[in-house]
Order: sequence, then structure tokens, then C-alpha cells
Amino acid sequence: MFPADMGAHPAFRTEWWYVTGWLNTPDGKPLGFQITFFRSATDHDAADPSAFAPTQLIIAHAALSDPAFGKLVHDQRVARQGFGLAYAKPGNTDLKLDNWRMLRAADGHYTVAAQAGEFALNLSFAPTQAPLLQGQQGYSQKGPLAGEASYYYSEPQLRVSGSVTRPSHAAAGNANAIDDTSGSRPVTPVDGVAWLDHEWSSTLLSPDSSGWDWLGANFPDGSALMAFKVRGRNGGAVWAHAALRDASGTVTAFDPAQVDFVPQRTWRSPRTNTVYPVAEAVKAGAMTWQLEPLLDDQEMDTRESTGSAYWEGAVTVTRAGQGTGRGYLELTGYQAPLTLQDTLKAAR
Repeated sequence: MFPADMGAHPAFRTEWWYVTGWLNTPDGKPLGFQITFFRSATDHDAADPSAFAPTQLIIAHAALSDPAFGKLVHDQRVARQGFGLAYAKPGNTDLKLDNWRMLRAADGHYTVAAQAGEFALNLSFAPTQAPLLQGQQGYSQKGPLAGEASYYYSEPQLRVSGSVTRPSHAAAGNANAIDDTSGSRPVTPVDGVAWLDHEWSSTLLSPDSSGWDWLGANFPDGSALMAFKVRGRNGGAVWAHAALRDASGTVTAFDPAQVDFVPQRTWRSPRTNTVYPVAEAVKAGAMTWQLEPLLDDQEMDTRESTGSAYWEGAVTVTRAGQGTGRGYLELTGYQAPLTLQDTLKAAR
């Protein structure tokens, strides 16, 4: 029930608020961005009265995909919840980890501020559509067993405004950039369109799962596409699903037999030696969309906070005879099989 379900659900093992999008700059060169806050309940005794008890962990990732830089730049944070320094509050979206913050106002718009090592995000997101409940009225199956699922809704077509602080060498020569308060890095005003996902679960993945391919895409006519495939350790598909909401608001759902992600081109990371299918064809029923990355090197090496590296990047989404959409593709479990339990252990 909204807005309560937009806040934290501490009784569940894991939860995340995930925002991705494309940004337009004054010079006409697009950027991609991502910010994610995770809340993870640990195995520590929840009845421990100590203010230092690590019963909940807060993890955050942020990234900027800047073609002028040639690769994604990213940062990560992790801390135990407490002392007003790190938290995920129930009741509405209110997230903090040090000087990173994500807050939802009463009118539904979000503000995000994240000062990272090489960049900064200072953005606002205004909803233009109702939330999209994924799966069966917000209960999204992720495996063959009923319990292998998450509570899951999306907010596509968020209208973005604000600014980004880019790496100095990435924006050199950009006449529209202004110096930040230190005078050392350029601040670029931006607008654009974003996508928000919020999921919470205690048993998200089947033991046979290794990771997933996921897409969230916004189209110029107001339609939106979400699709995912959970991959098995044997290389096959454990589960898959897609939902297409058209410009009129009608939602078409596709079952596992109708959905697939087919690699078209791969890229090998020079840092982790992982091979990712950065260009893919996404099939849902009789429709096929082609995904092409804004740039190939959009790997997130977050082994210091979650124990894994993954690829998460801005992609264009095209279909024959239709306009181009802009979305984000997430590829997990290619560097190493992904499990919630391993993530918690690594974060502790």
C-alpha cells in the first residue's frame, strides 16, 4: 500500500531502491547514471539492545556513464545502520548513508544527492505516471517455487532535473560546464528521464540460480518495458518475465516461455576478466528489441561492498518500425554466481 510500501521493510532479508536513467546535457551529449541503496538484515540477534549491533546493513552504489571519459565511473559505500548516519526508514522513501541521501516528498517527487570520489549527483525525479506493479499485483516470481519471489514495483518515466559533477578530464572543453565550489571540477546542468525499482524479499533466488539479465526501458511515447531472465548455473533459464505498459496505461505481461535475452555481442573487462553480453536482443512474445550500450565499459566492481562485480549500463532500445527507447541493462552473476547470502557475508 502506497506510500507506506515505498519505505523500508526491515523484517525482510534484503531490499533495494534502484534509480537509473539517461541525462541530457547542454552540449547534446548524453550521460547515464545509476544510484542504488540496499538494506540487508543480517543474522545478528535482532533483540541485541546495543546501538552498535549490526542487525541492518546499508549499502549504496552510484555511477556515471560518460562517453567523454570512455568508461563508467562509480563509487560504493557500506555501513551498519545507526546513529543517524546510515538508515532506511519505514513509511516512505528516506535513505541515508553518510553524505548520500535519497528522499521522497509528500507530492511524490524524489531528491538524490551523492558526493562520490570522481563525480557527484544532485538530481530530482518527478513522477509522470502511476507506479507499475510487477508480477501479480506487485508479487514478482523469480523462480519455479512460490517462495522464490520479491515484492516489486517500478516507477518508469520519471522526469529528471538537476546537475552532475563530472570528472574534470571528461568535461574538458565543455563551454556549458561551470566550476563547482572548489573550482576543481565541472558541474553540468542536466534533465532527462529515469526509472525507479523498489524490491524486497527474503528468498529472492533459487539455489540453482547464478544471476540475472534485467532491462528497464522508457520510450518517447510514454510506454515502458521491464524484462528479466534469471540464469541457472547450468547456463539455462531458471525463470523469466516481462511487462510492457503502453502509452494508454494497458499492461501486457509475458510468461517465462515467452521471454528471452539473446547475446549479440560481448565485452571483456580488463579489470576482472569477466565477459558480459553488453549487446542483446530481448524477446517478449512476438516482439524483439535490440539493445546497444552507450559505451561498452560500464562494469561496476563492487566487491568491497557486496562481494561481486556486475555490468550495469545505459543502453538504447530499438525495434523495427518504432522509435528508440532509452534504458538500463543489468548483468549480474557473470563474474561469479550471485547469492543473497554471499552478499551479506561480504558486506559484513
